[in-house]
This record gives sequence, C-alpha cells and structure tokens, in this order.
Amino acid sequence: MAIESNNPTNKENTPTSNSSGGGPDSNNSNPSDKTRRRRNNPRRDGKGSNTQTNKSTIKAEVETNTKSANSKTRGEKSRQALTAPSSVANYEPIDGRDSTAELEAANAEGGIKALGDQRIIPFMSIEKPMAILSIILVIASIIAIAVNGLNFGLDFTGGVSADIKYQQPVEQVTVVKALADNGFDDAVVQYLGTRDELLIRLPPQSDDVSGLNTNLEKALALPNNNVEINNVNIIGSQVGNEIYLNSIMALVLALLSMLGYVALRFQFKLALGAVISLFHDAIVTIGVFALFGFPFDLTVLAAILALIGYSLNDTIVVYDRIRENFRRVRGMTPRQTVDLSLTETLRRTIMTISTVLLVVLAMLFLGGDGLYWFSVALFIGLLAGTYSSTYISSSIPLAMGLSRDDFIVKVKPEFEEEIVNFNDPKMFEQE
Repeated sequence: MAIESNNPTNKENTPTSNSSGGGPDSNNSNPSDKTRRRRNNPRRDGKGSNTQTNKSTIKAEVETNTKSANSKTRGEKSRQALTAPSSVANYEPIDGRDSTAELEAANAEGGIKALGDQRIIPFMSIEKPMAILSIILVIASIIAIAVNGLNFGLDFTGGVSADIKYQQPVEQVTVVKALADNGFDDAVVQYLGTRDELLIRLPPQSDDVSGLNTNLEKALALPNNNVEINNVNIIGSQVGNEIYLNSIMALVLALLSMLGYVALRFQFKLALGAVISLFHDAIVTIGVFALFGFPFDLTVLAAILALIGYSLNDTIVVYDRIRENFRRVRGMTPRQTVDLSLTETLRRTIMTISTVLLVVLAMLFLGGDGLYWFSVALFIGLLAGTYSSTYISSSIPLAMGLSRDDFIVKVKPEFEEEIVNFNDPKMFEQE
C-alpha cells in the first residue's frame, strides 16, 4: 500500500478534477478550482446553443434570395412588357373587351394613362362621322364666303383714319354716338394706350382733307371736353386691295412653311395631315365670319395667323407621341398606336385649351372693342383647332397608310455586313 501511494507515475497518469473544471475529487486547497463549474452542455461546435441562431440566419438568407429572385422575375416581365403577347404594349381587345391576362400585365407594368375602365380611348372608332362633319363644315364655309362674302373692315376697303386726343378721359360709346349724330356712321373707335387718346376709323369720305378736319372737329366736340385732331389719313381702295392680296399670300406662305417643317421633322404623310387640319381651322373661322357678317379686318387676320401657330403646336405634340409609340411599342396596329398616342396626350390637350380659353374669354369680355373681334376669331379657331388636332391630323395619315416602317431607319443593302461561315475540315483534325 505504501508503494502504491508513493508511486508518482500513477499520480501523473490519473486524471484529476482540474482538467475537467472541478468536482468532488478536486483539491479544495486550490482557490482557482472553486470558480470552475462542470460543463453540462456540449461545446459550441455548431450543434449546441448556436443551432437556433444558425437556423434563423439560414432562413433569412433563403427569404432574401427568394425576394431577389422575385424582383428579377418582375424586372424581366417589365422588360418583356413591350414584346410579350399579353402585355400592355400588345393591346388587342378580345371581342371588344380586355382579357384578364392583359389587365394583370397592365397593372404590373403600371398601366397606360386611361379614362374610365378603358386603358386606351378609341378615338378613331368615330373617325368616319368626324370626317363627314369636317367635310360639311368646310363646304358650308366655302359657300358662305362665296355667297355672302366677307364684311371687310377699313383696312381692306379703305376709308379715313384719325388720331384724336381729349383733355379728359372719355368713353368709346360716347365718341361713337357723337359721330353718328353728325352723319359719320359705322365708326370704329379704339384707345391708344390711355383713355384720352383714341384712333377713329371711318368709311370712305370726301377727298377734301381740310373740310373733313372741320367736320370731324365739330362732330367730336363734347361738352366741357375739348378735342385735338393730330392727323387725318385717307386710305384709298388701291391700298386696301394690296393689303388684301398680301393677307392671302401670308396665309398661303404660312401653310407651305408648316408643310415643309413637318415633312422634314417627321414624315410627309404627317405633314399633309397637319396642313389639311390647319386649312380646316382657317377656313372654318373665316366661314363663320362670312356667315354671320362679322367685320373682318387686320386684327381678325392676325388672330387666324396666331391660330395656325397654336394648332400646329398642338398637332406637333400628338405627332411626336405617335412617332415615339411606333418605335417603342410592338405588336399594335397603326390605328391602336394612334389611339394610344391621343390617350396619352389627352390630359395635356385639355390643360392647354383650358388655359388659353381663359385668356381669350378675358379679352373677349374685358378687352374692349379693339380686341373684341380678335377674341371672337381666336375662340372659334381654338375649338376648331382642338378638334382637328385630334381627328383630322391623325386620320389622314392613317388613310394614307401610315405604319411603323415610316419611322424605322432601314440599313441600306450596301452597308449590311456579310456573314461568312468558315468550315475548314482541317480545323477539326486531331493533331
């Protein structure tokens, strides 16, 4: 027994509690052994207490991958929206109604600007009735101009023009009444910046300028308000005819310039449609003036020229969207492409015509006699121009065979690359 207790080899080879962190057989004299406790759980080798953490991490990674895959799938669907058969771009109604797949594709794509339940407003579905209405309006205007003629103002027929100045402000109605009481009928009175300076236009009178000045001074004399006649101009009929011919040349030159611009900027089919729509706007406005006998002077002519510019601007906006959709959208008929373009520009058209009409109505009711007929011409022309930009300028190119090929740049045969296939049997021989 003494030999076994004093054997150092057995003591060194016998495992002690110090190696395991303490226990009942541990040496109580060692203070460091009191802080050690037996490990009840296995070591953290991925199978112990970290199991739940690892599971949550793996789950989060799976969810992230799934979301990224779904986003990639949605991105691919969005990129294929212009070529997929059930996409918004390939919108083709089935029995007059949209299929469920097309509606889902439209929602995924973000939808096309629409009104009501329809994604594309079928403007061209009433193309023929609108064409008949336009033909009737143009023919009626031409008949009214030929039968009634235009009630030309003094700028075209000649007459007398006088600049006068009162000491105190005066109303236009008062001056017109004073001239009518003294035999000067059909006088046109306009303010020249202030309410005491006026421009008077009279029908042709006698060529005696001195006698005309005396009669005008007598007619324009108002109680407690002296008048001063600065100058009197007599406009002959020859000058009026020259102005008339220059006005016609200005209208023709404006239409030809618009034709050339649109033909170079877009396409000749669209240019012809734009010029016909501008001619429609001008002839309808002039026809209304001829039908009701409204006075036609240089201010009305200026309104028609301004109307041509406004109507062309509205037409160019529609044409630009038509060209863009022909290049961007695949699988749609030309008529559907035009309907899509008109639907997308509808909001802009409504906002533009609304703001312009507010200004025109303000000039019509608050601008006085000098701007009255100018405002009337603009009001009639704006309504005709909005209508023509929607139907006439779009339906005529369709009737001429407008298609996607008109906007796609084709490579000439001499610039096409030749594909050469090199099939040398020696390339495939084993060395």
